[in-house]
Amino acid sequence: MDKKLMRLFRPSRTVYYVLMVAFSLGSIITGQYILGAAELAATGAAFFVHMSHQRASNRRIRQYLQHATDTLESSGQGASPFPAVLVQLGDESVVWCNNQFTELTGLTLSSVNRQLSDVLPGVKTDWLASGKTECPRELELNGRRYRLFGTAVKEKNGPPLVGVIYLNDLTELYQVRDEYIRSRPVVSIIMVDNFEELTRNLTEGAISTLNAKLNDAITCWTEPYHGMLRRLERNRFLFVFEKRDLEDAVKNKFSLLEDVHQIVSPSGLPASVSIGLGVDGSCFEESYNFAALGIEMALSRGGDQAVIKDRINFTFFGGRSIEADYTSKVRSRVTASSLVELIGQSSRVFVMGHKNADLDSLGAAMGICCLCRKKEKPYNIVLDLEQNAVDRLVREIQLCPEYADVFLSGQEAMVACDNGSILVVVDTNRPDQVEWKPLLEAIPKVCVVDHHRRAADYISPVVVNLHETYASSTSELVTELLSYGVESSDVLPIEAKALLAGICLDTKFFNVRTGERTFEAAAALRRMGADTTEVKLLMQNDFQDTVAKYQIVKSAKLYRGEIAIAALNYGTTRPLAAQAADDLLNVSGITASFVLYPDGEQTIISARSIGRVNVQMILEPLGGGGNTLVAGAQLQQTQPQQALNRLIEAIDKYYEG
Repeated sequence: MDKKLMRLFRPSRTVYYVLMVAFSLGSIITGQYILGAAELAATGAAFFVHMSHQRASNRRIRQYLQHATDTLESSGQGASPFPAVLVQLGDESVVWCNNQFTELTGLTLSSVNRQLSDVLPGVKTDWLASGKTECPRELELNGRRYRLFGTAVKEKNGPPLVGVIYLNDLTELYQVRDEYIRSRPVVSIIMVDNFEELTRNLTEGAISTLNAKLNDAITCWTEPYHGMLRRLERNRFLFVFEKRDLEDAVKNKFSLLEDVHQIVSPSGLPASVSIGLGVDGSCFEESYNFAALGIEMALSRGGDQAVIKDRINFTFFGGRSIEADYTSKVRSRVTASSLVELIGQSSRVFVMGHKNADLDSLGAAMGICCLCRKKEKPYNIVLDLEQNAVDRLVREIQLCPEYADVFLSGQEAMVACDNGSILVVVDTNRPDQVEWKPLLEAIPKVCVVDHHRRAADYISPVVVNLHETYASSTSELVTELLSYGVESSDVLPIEAKALLAGICLDTKFFNVRTGERTFEAAAALRRMGADTTEVKLLMQNDFQDTVAKYQIVKSAKLYRGEIAIAALNYGTTRPLAAQAADDLLNVSGITASFVLYPDGEQTIISARSIGRVNVQMILEPLGGGGNTLVAGAQLQQTQPQQALNRLIEAIDKYYEG
């Protein structure tokens, strides 16, 4: 070890002396005896002086290292000193270590050419070379846990040469820390989603029997976690347990979600629950607030799922079932009243949908404009007239006197808005998907009307929020608002037509996602002047688009025996991609379809399902959104082949889950 240490601090000059002797011998061989003898004498004198200085230098280095070692071993007034090791940063070889390090690792002074990773597995010196004094990773050795500290020594204006690493045994401290983390409280709210539907028209005895079954199922699930379970309301429970058991609940994928499906009402309706969990709150109150946000998120996504909310984000489990159809219109009535009142208090109303607006987005926007006209308030629709899928309808709208100059670009809306303006966002709940995000940030009073499953990055705060995932379309929700906010005669035929077109688009002409309220909304629009034939003409494709659509269908490949994927290497339009995905579902045996196509530097994915596969859950990890049957995603800076690989990984993960 001493020889190795000396080689580190003493550069070798052997090659220089060999060259000087060679020159001297060359002079003698060529007959230059006097010159050769003088050169040999000078070489000998230089070697003697060098060795004298080297011995003195070696003595000083040994004295310094001995002093450093004595200082380390005497630190702490008799307490055990830190194990320490000197490492050459270039090749991470061990140069020197103290006695405590030898006792800990078994490294002896006679060991040569030992690497640090051989002595301390997994430990690198990159953190020392970068100037840090503490290793970001802990070390476990011989059943003990250590924190690594160190310092690097470098030449002036040069890179670090060597570093000293100290091992601090913090096993007991780590054990206390880990126990603290494991014992942190997890506050959860368990809610029976469809309690009202389960108990409707039941006798008190039947309700008591159903309640007993629900209590037994929830109690059986919570018992292994040794927590505290309390019933707060008829359909709401509070469960507090320790974080050490959360991993088991996640590993079991919150089995209560499936277990409770075995409880069926006399009418044949299976029960479903949602679970909101608050984690890592600074106190019980904050954890409970996290749990409340989790349960709100679960319900806004259709229920039948568990949502973990921590300080940073949401984590979702379950949610594979199709949203239940609710017949109660109480929320629509209350929302209509609040929205009409807010419109009456505003100076101007801006209505904005998602990027590349479709018929549902524009139809819902026109319904909101009808409410504004009833309250005699100025209104505008924020729409990119160059990038949208509603050119034909826009041309018809611009011919209507009530909609003269109604369309504004995002920049124009920014100039026109003031402190009294409100913004109504329709057909999306994500900030990044709105037509003009700066307008969303500029107007403080925002209302949201949407039917897509709520995303983790939803629009917040919101003054009025009508977010119903059971609805077939946003146009259906807006139609219900109109039935409470205006008279039928106040709705223009073009508005009724646009709203019906939005419903027809999202339901594929009433083939998917239709419920009792969907047909009620369609009937109301028909009475307001909507013509189904005109809607059909509005949604027709020309001959070239029809051929292009069937080319997309033809290119599709089958995956997992029931999923059709058409990955295009050329661009197309969003309506064509969506229609191709719809047509693929007409093939026997296909339960879900995906169409991918490039759009500049991004790849667009359009997804459809008949219900057995939740396409929203597949695309959500890719940054997409939607609902069980209809979803989409935009993968920025991604080529189609890369997007296809990521999609297949997401599908595999969905099936494995």
